[in-house]
Amino acid sequence: MAVASFILGLLGLLVLNVLLGPIAITLATVALWRGTGRRGRAILGLGLGVADLVVLVTAIQLDHTVSWSL
Repeated sequence: MAVASFILGLLGLLVLNVLLGPIAITLATVALWRGTGRRGRAILGLGLGVADLVVLVTAIQLDHTVSWSL
């Protein structure tokens, strides 16, 4: 779950951040709660999930839309 959280958080920075961000946060939280051996990866996934949501809020504030593109 920690690795999946990291990968989804990383992908969420590029596409579908409204969907992948909360999933990455949830997976990281569950992985940390269960005491994963990949604690660092879970923390990175949590941070990237939060970053996904920050990017989403910033894009909404700048463009007044839920979608964004490079």
